[in-house]
Amino acid sequence: MEEQLDHERVEKIAFVLKTIAHPMRVAIIDLLNANEKMSVNDITAYLGLEQSLTSHHLANMKMKGILGSKREGKNIFYFLKMREVPSIIKILEEVNVIVF
Repeated sequence: MEEQLDHERVEKIAFVLKTIAHPMRVAIIDLLNANEKMSVNDITAYLGLEQSLTSHHLANMKMKGILGSKREGKNIFYFLKMREVPSIIKILEEVNVIVF
């Protein structure tokens, strides 16, 4: 007997994958996985991106629940809210999906 497709489950999975499917977003996730929190300026400097582009990626991932943020004085610090996302990236690396 066939099981019925769980549309909500597959939509949620696709939503997360689409959100992180950009090289700079993966790099940001890697950074935040290695560091408890980082400011926009620190992320921008580390990745060598323009601040507006970095802010765009951060805002998108925050809006979609991957990241969280906290204001401290004049700085906004970002952190991983969805702690499982680095595991998704690691699994993709381990199964040799990334072939150039």
